[in-house]
Amino acid sequence: MISDLWGEETTPEAKILGFLPPATMPRPAPATATDTADSPRRSLLFYVFVPPLVIFYIAYNLQLHVLFPQLTDPKELGALATKAFFTVFKPPLGSTGYDELFNKALGGPGHGTREPFVRHIVAVGDLHGDLPNARKVLQFSGVTDDFGKWTGDVDFFVQTGDIIDRGDDTIALFDWMDQLRVQAQAIGGTVLSHLGNHEWMNAIGDWRYVYPTEIETFGSVLERQKFISTGRIGQTWAQNYTTASRLPLHPSLGPPNTPFPPESKHLHYQKEDAELDTSYYYDAHLPLSHSAISFVHGGLSPTYQDLTPFPTRINELSDSLLKKLQTREQPLPHPPAKYPGLPQSSTQAEQALYDANGPLWYRGWALDNEEKVCADVEPVLARTGTRRMIMGHTPDFHVSCIFPCNGKVIIIDTGISHAYGGVLSALSIHYTLTPIGPAEEKRWIEKEVVSALYPDRQEVLVMDEREVVGDFSTN
Repeated sequence: MISDLWGEETTPEAKILGFLPPATMPRPAPATATDTADSPRRSLLFYVFVPPLVIFYIAYNLQLHVLFPQLTDPKELGALATKAFFTVFKPPLGSTGYDELFNKALGGPGHGTREPFVRHIVAVGDLHGDLPNARKVLQFSGVTDDFGKWTGDVDFFVQTGDIIDRGDDTIALFDWMDQLRVQAQAIGGTVLSHLGNHEWMNAIGDWRYVYPTEIETFGSVLERQKFISTGRIGQTWAQNYTTASRLPLHPSLGPPNTPFPPESKHLHYQKEDAELDTSYYYDAHLPLSHSAISFVHGGLSPTYQDLTPFPTRINELSDSLLKKLQTREQPLPHPPAKYPGLPQSSTQAEQALYDANGPLWYRGWALDNEEKVCADVEPVLARTGTRRMIMGHTPDFHVSCIFPCNGKVIIIDTGISHAYGGVLSALSIHYTLTPIGPAEEKRWIEKEVVSALYPDRQEVLVMDEREVVGDFSTN
């Protein structure tokens, strides 16, 4: 009988089954102030977690995720939920500062995260077949660790060419560069590699600076020709090396080698000569337009005709000429054979790329007097969308880096290879963009510190700082 179930003789089994006498049944406790306060929290949790689950369920059952993938992307769904929340609850809240919070949640213009931005670049000049010295330089500059692996302590490593000739470590050096390239990419770093005049000399068949002992590391002259044309080294030259680079200091300018000027400005269609007003290349609304650095092996001559768009035009010529050299029947190297020269099919512009006024051989920035250098550099910087030029090629065995005109021209070939017995050095560039003042003023401090690095010391070459105004937020 049911009445027996609620009697004092209720068995343990009945208690286990939940049949407790009324006197012993748990009764709801009276509501407390804490419970009352927790009620809205429970409701909020309900409305935060349940709707997304319902959306997932409906989306998959109706196949809506095919048409609207953001409905099943947790990140996108969170953003949608945030926007929906602020849209629904904006009127009743209306507290001080809420409008800014609301606009930021909705992704309104100018409401990105105003956080300091930092970029660290290390550049190294001519290595000329010396792996041990190259390892020392990259280690003390923080690019690699004790085992020659990428450390992740720099954002960009730039090598300005002339890895080959005057030493025996050609294969090992190019293989190492490719290994670092892969290691850097795996954690968000970048290696920018350049072809120097000596890489081009070898591609042409000009082997005047090739040691017999270096040829032995390839096995034979024929094997060496294959390596640097269609083989492993030749392939990496074609795929991973350029003749020029433009490296932006801030991501708002785009990735490395974004051409300047952009086609939308049509600036490179204007006549470019010594009389050109360089102000055409600057835009008051884009204060960071020239916050970039150019890298080449030799130098960017003020009179070089294919300077812009930079570096696109130079690298187009470089790619086409290298392909012609690598795919032609390989001539006997000089010496002892006759100098083979450029292919007959090479264009006038391709020939100009390789002549004394081109970016591979030009030495004017190192040899001209400082007054002329500082006068000539401004039009080149304006036209290439850069604030300083960095190059190797012309060694200085006693001084770290040549940097006239407040570091607008920096030459970093210090004869690292034992063939020269020069100075082991690297160039470091620390760039920061730091927000100041109220967010609505959009004020920032841009700072660039350029230093020469040695095994035992660091010397600051340039320290530039200025205030800029604009929306440079990173999202």
